Amino acid sequence: MLDSLNLTISRGEHVAIVGPNGAGKSSLIRLLTLEDYPLAAGEAADEPPLRLFGRARWDAAELRSRMGIVSADVHDRFTEGPWVAQVPGLDVVLSGFFASRGVFAHHEVTEEMRERARDALIRVGAIHLAPARLDRLSTGEARRVLIARALVHTPEALVLDEPTTGLDVVARHRFMEQVRRVAREGTTVLLVTQHIDEIIPEVRRAVVLREGRIIADGPKDEVLRGPALAAAFGGPFRVTCEDGYYYVRPAPADS
Repeated sequence: MLDSLNLTISRGEHVAIVGPNGAGKSSLIRLLTLEDYPLAAGEAADEPPLRLFGRARWDAAELRSRMGIVSADVHDRFTEGPWVAQVPGLDVVLSGFFASRGVFAHHEVTEEMRERARDALIRVGAIHLAPARLDRLSTGEARRVLIARALVHTPEALVLDEPTTGLDVVARHRFMEQVRRVAREGTTVLLVTQHIDEIIPEVRRAVVLREGRIIADGPKDEVLRGPALAAAFGGPFRVTCEDGYYYVRPAPADS
C-alpha cells in the first residue's frame, strides 16, 4: 500500500524505483496499469490524485498503446494453460494490439500490424524468434519477445516490473542490454526492482520506497550510495559501481 506518495516523472527521463518486498512497488504498478485507483484526502482531494501523460482519465486500451509493460507476471499469463503456451512469437507480439494472450479468430490483423510486429522484434534483436512457440523458448528469449510486444505500439514509456525474475546471469545481462538499447532510442524507461545490479547506466534518477513511502529521490549515484538504501533493505552493506552498474557488497566488519 502506498502512503502520501508524490512522484513526477518527465517524458524521456529514465528512473529506477527501488525497494524490498512490501515497499509498495506492486501497488505502484497497479496504479500505472489502472488496476487500482488512488484516493486523495484533504486539500489534495480537489486535484486528480494520478495523472498519466498529463491526463487524469484514461480508457485502459488507449493507455496501453502509450505505455508498455514487461514483467514476470505478464510472462506467467502467457504460459498458463497448454493452449496459451503454444502461441508463436510473432502472434505474442501481435497480441499487444488487442491486449490479449494471443491472436484469435475475431481479431482483425492487418498487414501493417504484422509489419510493426516484425519491426518490434527486429528492434530487440529477436526476429529469429517470430515463428518459435513461446513454450519452446528459454525464459530470456521469451522475455525479449514480451519487450517487443510492449513496444509494438511504439509507446512513450516502457515500465519494467522486476523484469529479470527467472533469468540466469547470462540471460539477465542480454535482456538488460536490450533495455539499454530501448532507453537510448528515447523511450522513457521506468524500472521497478529490488535488484540494484539491474539498474542500467542510462538511468539517471533513483527513488527508494519503504513501507509505501518515498524515503529518497534524486541522482542515482547519490541515492544508491546514501543511507536510504540500507534503511530500506535493512543493511548494513556498501554499494560499488563498475562499468556503470551498481552492486551491493557486504559491509566491512567494523562498519
